[in-house]
Amino acid sequence: MYKTLLKPIFDFLLALIGFAILSPFFLIVLVLLMFNNQGKPFFFQKRPGKNGKIFKVIKFKTMNDKKDDKGILLPDAKRLTELGKFVRKTSLDELPQLINVLKGDMSLIGPRPLLPEYIPLYTPAQSKRHNVKPGITGWAQVNGRNAISWKKKFELDIWYVENISFKLDIKILLKTVFKVIKSEGINAVDAVTTEKFTGLN
Repeated sequence: MYKTLLKPIFDFLLALIGFAILSPFFLIVLVLLMFNNQGKPFFFQKRPGKNGKIFKVIKFKTMNDKKDDKGILLPDAKRLTELGKFVRKTSLDELPQLINVLKGDMSLIGPRPLLPEYIPLYTPAQSKRHNVKPGITGWAQVNGRNAISWKKKFELDIWYVENISFKLDIKILLKTVFKVIKSEGINAVDAVTTEKFTGLN
């Protein structure tokens, strides 16, 4: 009952309340990033949702669009701005995803939405992560986030899908607050972003 009926209501109400409370931070970051990124404060990217349905995830843009002399984007480390580093460290870049939750594309809690190109690489077990809506935070995020291996992330995601409950979601929300305050697991060790998934077959 919780998974199919109460969780969507829980998501919508908390996202609405959260957006209202955090709106001052949202507006401040929005204005700062508009100046910092030549009027482009948001980053949109296609991601697979429940049952693999593609939607556009919304995040604050933390990297500029600088290119080399051949017109190719510079490496992530060179495009991540100082403001972007702060926004990532404080997880403020995730705030716009509350809009995704309100639209019904995402849940507050669930496996993080990954890239569409990863779908063909999943094993049948790993594909279970698409049995539920992706989340802003999740069991893998509060147990290491980008600091753990892909294998471990998938194990944690699958465990969550098979054990969803109201009690577990509350536990993840509380742990998320603690992790954000401590800025733990934002990026993989010595990396700006986590390494790409290449399959675990």
